Amino acid sequence: MTPRLRKISFITFGLLSLLSLYGIFQIKFSFDFEQFFPQGDPDLEFFQEFIEDFETDDNFLIVAVERKEGVFEQQFLEDFHDLTIKIKGVPYITESQSITKFEYPIKTPFGMTTVPAIHIDKPEKYEADKAKILQDERFVYNLISEDATTLAIFTRTETGMMLEESKDMMAGMDSLMATYSFDDYHYLGRSYFTEELVEMQFREILVSGIVSLFLVGLVMFYIFRRVRGIIIAISSVGLGMLIFMGLMGLWGRELSMMSALYPVLMIIVGTSDVIHIMSKYIDELRKGEDRTTAINTTIREIGMATLLTSVTTAIGFLSLVSSRVIPIREFGVNSAIGVLVAYFTVVCFTTALISMYDVDSLMKIGRGQKFWDKSMNWAYDFTKKYPVRIAISAIAITGLSFYGISKITTNYTIVHNLPIGAKITEDFLFFEKKFTGFRPLEFAVTVKEGHKATDYEVIKEIAKIEDHLRENYPAVRAIASITTLYKSINQAFNRGKTEEYKLPDTEAQFKKQKRFADKIPESSGGIAIMVSKDKQKARITSRVLDMGADDLAAAGDKMDAWISANTKLIDVKRTGTGLIVDKNSVYVRESLMYGLAMAIAIVSILMGLLFKNVRMLFISLVPNIFPLLLAGALLGFLGIDLEAGVSIVFAVIFGIAVDDTIHFLSKYKLARNKGKTIDESLHVTFVETGKAIVLTTLILFFGFLIMLFSIHPPSVTVGLLVSLTLFTALIADLMLIPILVRWFMKEKE
Repeated sequence: MTPRLRKISFITFGLLSLLSLYGIFQIKFSFDFEQFFPQGDPDLEFFQEFIEDFETDDNFLIVAVERKEGVFEQQFLEDFHDLTIKIKGVPYITESQSITKFEYPIKTPFGMTTVPAIHIDKPEKYEADKAKILQDERFVYNLISEDATTLAIFTRTETGMMLEESKDMMAGMDSLMATYSFDDYHYLGRSYFTEELVEMQFREILVSGIVSLFLVGLVMFYIFRRVRGIIIAISSVGLGMLIFMGLMGLWGRELSMMSALYPVLMIIVGTSDVIHIMSKYIDELRKGEDRTTAINTTIREIGMATLLTSVTTAIGFLSLVSSRVIPIREFGVNSAIGVLVAYFTVVCFTTALISMYDVDSLMKIGRGQKFWDKSMNWAYDFTKKYPVRIAISAIAITGLSFYGISKITTNYTIVHNLPIGAKITEDFLFFEKKFTGFRPLEFAVTVKEGHKATDYEVIKEIAKIEDHLRENYPAVRAIASITTLYKSINQAFNRGKTEEYKLPDTEAQFKKQKRFADKIPESSGGIAIMVSKDKQKARITSRVLDMGADDLAAAGDKMDAWISANTKLIDVKRTGTGLIVDKNSVYVRESLMYGLAMAIAIVSILMGLLFKNVRMLFISLVPNIFPLLLAGALLGFLGIDLEAGVSIVFAVIFGIAVDDTIHFLSKYKLARNKGKTIDESLHVTFVETGKAIVLTTLILFFGFLIMLFSIHPPSVTVGLLVSLTLFTALIADLMLIPILVRWFMKEKE
């Protein structure tokens, strides 16, 4: 490389670095539940129409306050009631409800009056209040825990809140809670999730980036043993990551839950490219070539192979664009861009930098080289001596893998997507235990022609569904509908007796009470949030425990069958954000198989163009499908549910595993083109390329193991699976390719 080209390269990357530094400060993080809705799904379209008539089902924040000795203590109740009142002053909170605000309406001969659910200023009535409250389905698991040690404030928040609004609201909540001395308190709600998970994304990117760079430094020290070589390698990798992250900021790409993988991917993919380029350059110098000739040979032979590996890796990631989940699609596109940025940086910057130095400046040659020569010779001899054993072992593992794949489930839970050991996870589990889950479960009720949602017979049908849910599905809690209003009015008309919280026994009684219900202003709630304005639609709201997507789907099918067989005047359809997000489990396998099939097809075309031989195409694909099967088997055997966050593992494996295959076969092809025999070419490939392949795989192995430090469970799973399967991909390359080449290729080719 000429001094002029080097100068142009350094100036170009200097300017890119400055621009990227600016871009990094423009990076935005996001977490939006709607992003995880499967685009194009008919249930999503139905839900979007449903919320046009009603409000969304996740615009709430619940605050649970605990007193381990029991909540019926005057000072605690006074403080809690004060909190219930003041909480409406927190930004973006529109209304609040708690048991200390609730009053039973009672009809008397002199008109309507109310009686508080808890007589806060009369401790002598606490036992009676407690007994009555714990028998009321409106309160237990909703506003009070079954053991009466925790009270909850249910607040409604503004719809469609974004990150900044969520931060403001939660900051206001924390400030307010700090003014009280409660034993403990917990949050549950969309805005809380948004703020906490975005903070997790930032932490994940920072930690994974720092640990990855530290790992690269250790590996480079082991390989080169020269300060200059180590600095060149680390600066090349770091520059690639800087440009990529800067590009994300300048492009306006918001980073989502998958973002923690970007630093790991950029660093280890960039490191792999650096090792292949620098190793080849040093090998050429050791042969006696001058620096110009050595760098030209390196770019010609390794640069093209590295370009192909980068393209195939990018294609592997782009297979994710078939997903219906927006964050998965964006991860695929961003990762593909990152791979190409890493290649561009290494080929244009690293080659310009290393071409200035000789072997002794870049690497300390010692006994380590003899170790690698001996190891690669042993691997080469092993494939010659035991081809049948290797083949039988591969077939046996493949068969076992298919069995493991048959055990894969998609019964994922929300808690397995929450940060390990974080307060948000602790709070989530607290609500699961004491109250009800975060998953909203809605039933959209459409009244058949000739009826209205406020008709007595229609309301009885709705009540029938609610009773069935309470009796047969204990995981479904906090059930409410228009029946809640009429049951409360009936109780009021019967002197507030607990046993009278039910629908009126006769239609005549109902009509009498309905006249009273019609006078309740819409601004106070009541009918407005449960029945559409034209009275042709109604809703049954509930929340369900985190029982798993598959289990909930199976329970939902049973609900649908019962409702269909036992209702006449209404059509009922399950809906809600929980159901929509869970639909991803239906599509994850479909999109995964479609995307991988497309990736394999495109890579096959590229391989065909490179090798121009059908048998070589077959040989190149076998060792790369092998680790995909093994990854699926591990999911099945380890009981890891296949969900959107985990599904990316197959794209990562295929995209990266194919790199070593290309480097191995490219070297083999170059050797064959020089007139060497098949065995001679394989031997040269083992000796000259084997070391780089092993080292890059080791970097990949330990690089992805860095994800074990993650507090995001899907990232931990991805890191573990990718590490293990890429190691098996290395074994497949070194063991299977040689025996397949010997069996299928001919000396004359």
